[in-house]
Formats: sequence, C-alpha cells, structure tokens
Amino acid sequence: MEYLDIDVPAGPLRALRFGSGPRIALAAHGITASAMSYRTVARHLPDEWSLISLDLRGRGGSNGLAGPFGMTRHAADICAAAEQFGAAAEPIVLTGQSMGAYAALRAAVARPDLFSKMVLVDGGLPLPVPEGADLDQLLKLTLGPALARLSETYASEEVYVDFFRAHPALGTEWNDDIEAYARYDAAGEPGAIHSKANPAAVAEDGRDLLVGAASFGADLIDLRVPTVLLHAPKGMFGQEPGMLPQPLVDHWAQQAPQLRTELIAETNHYTILMTDRPAATIAAHITDK
Repeated sequence: MEYLDIDVPAGPLRALRFGSGPRIALAAHGITASAMSYRTVARHLPDEWSLISLDLRGRGGSNGLAGPFGMTRHAADICAAAEQFGAAAEPIVLTGQSMGAYAALRAAVARPDLFSKMVLVDGGLPLPVPEGADLDQLLKLTLGPALARLSETYASEEVYVDFFRAHPALGTEWNDDIEAYARYDAAGEPGAIHSKANPAAVAEDGRDLLVGAASFGADLIDLRVPTVLLHAPKGMFGQEPGMLPQPLVDHWAQQAPQLRTELIAETNHYTILMTDRPAATIAAHITDK
C-alpha cells in the first residue's frame, strides 16, 4: 500500500494505492468511511491492476480539507484524481460504494471522457424522501450507529475497534480487512480516540443526498458511461430490506439506458464491499471488458 496526494482546491487530497499495475481503478467510499474500505476489493484485482482509493474530503487522511462538501465537490475531486492518474493509463474504471456511488455517478456524468466504465456498489439511486420529512431525523434513522461514533470518544484504539466488532452488520463477518479499516479510522490520543470523519462534512453530505435526490435521477438518465450496480439484500444493520429496495432498483434499471444491475446474495451494505466473495465479484466487474 502506498500513500498518494492529489492536488485539489484546499488540497492535497489523500489516497491509498493498492498494487502497482498500469491499469487503474479509482474508488470512492461511503459517507463515514475511508479509502481503506476498498482493501478487500484491491486484493482480488489481477497484478496488472492498481486500485487508487480516495479519502474523500472530510474523511481519513483528507479530514482536514475545507468544504464546501456535497456530491458535486466530491465529483470534482474524483475527476482531479482521474486526470492526475489517467494520463499514463487507459481510461480509468470508476467505482463507488454508498455515498461514494453518488459522487462517482456525478463525476462520470460530468466527465465521461475520463472513465471507461463504472461499478456502483449499493448506492447511486435516488433515495425516496417523504414529503415534509425532518431531514435531520431521517439522517439519524438512516445512518444510526455510523453517526453516533462521530460524536463519541473511546478509551483506546482497541475499544474503538470493539465498537465496530459489535456492529450487527459486521460482527458475524469480521475479518482482517474490516479490522484494518477500523484502525485506519481511529485518531487522537489514548483516552480520547475518535473517528477521522469530520461530522460537519458528514452532515452536509447527508443532507445533499436527501435534498438532491431528484438530481441523481437526472444523472442516471444522462449517464453515458457503461455502468453496473451491485446491490445487497440487507441494509446497514444487517437486516432486510437493503438500502436499495428491489422495486427501486428495477425502476432505475428501466429508466437509465446505461445501467444494469446485479443482486449480490447474502450480503449487507458493508459486507458487500469488505468480505471476500462479494469483493471478488466487484473486482471481476472492474476488470471485465
């Protein structure tokens, strides 16, 4: 694994490079996650590939970057990374999970010339928002423990890792990659360990996903890059339904000409990315011509 920096406004943006092959996959993570969430996928890529996983603005090694945040800003950062690393390679394969799927979608629509195809993972479809809904309450209900950890401190890194281990969507599938992901996210001194994710960035991005739901539908219609959406039958708490219910997936598969979809059985919103069997499927879609 190699640490990289990307020149962006108020930058640099941090990224992790897995592998040293000339072919490039560029990855964007979820709303409270980090570049380390793609470690499992990277292990399943062939030797001729490298995966460059971004720490999106406000997360991981990019947690000190100033806003504004939102999907349009993240998309601009993704395009800057693609321009930096794509010059000496074939057009980049773009992938994004959860919030990162929405940012990737916007990037692909803005600059289709930079990307040969896109692999979305359990994200990218407009989220239904009831009319008149309290957006802050809806965010709290949707993200649950993921938001709670941003306002908490922990006695040690081990205690912080145990928080993840106790999560209902992760504990039964615990592995070295998930542990590395949790440790990468830990910051601070003993007695005051906390997440690297910037709560202000998470709040602004979360509201953007809800308020701008219709705009992502327009992006899907305008999409010119061949795209596959891989989605999980279980959600953020490891229970059905998934974050993207099947009727929603079916609707957008009919509406967006460039979109095809595939259900990855026996996965949830997190394990679809960070466990071996589904990660191997993601890697196969990245490399498949």
